[in-house]
Amino acid sequence: MRQLLVLAGLFVSSLSFAADPLTIDVHRDANCGCCKAWISHLQDNGFKVVDHVETDMSAVKQRLGVPPRLSSCHTGVINGQFVEGHVPAADILKMRKQPDLLGAAVPGMPAGSPGMEYGNVRDAYQVIGLDKQGAERVISEYPTIE
Repeated sequence: MRQLLVLAGLFVSSLSFAADPLTIDVHRDANCGCCKAWISHLQDNGFKVVDHVETDMSAVKQRLGVPPRLSSCHTGVINGQFVEGHVPAADILKMRKQPDLLGAAVPGMPAGSPGMEYGNVRDAYQVIGLDKQGAERVISEYPTIE
């Protein structure tokens, strides 16, 4: 009986460990409403967010290696990879399975992307991965919805 209790305890322990949320650091401007909405999207999808209010987002992006052509309003960091702009939570998980990527980005601020949901309109957009050699590749594509 004692062995069963020990095994049950290990099983429950491993379940709680597996359920621990992924932590992402998010750097944003204090006055940005869509950044807060993107943070809510991440939290709703099981991420633990550490919120950093910044005064110089350009310096943050430069330090993290985000190219200006992939830039958006906020920048996240998870396990050393950057997450630029309104990247859906599911695509952050995809990116994490690709350790050759420096990060992933949704350039600009496309309507309908997480944090930019206004009505039923969604602009077409891509989630772009940037590898360590500077090459870009599409991780996901989202079509226009009107």
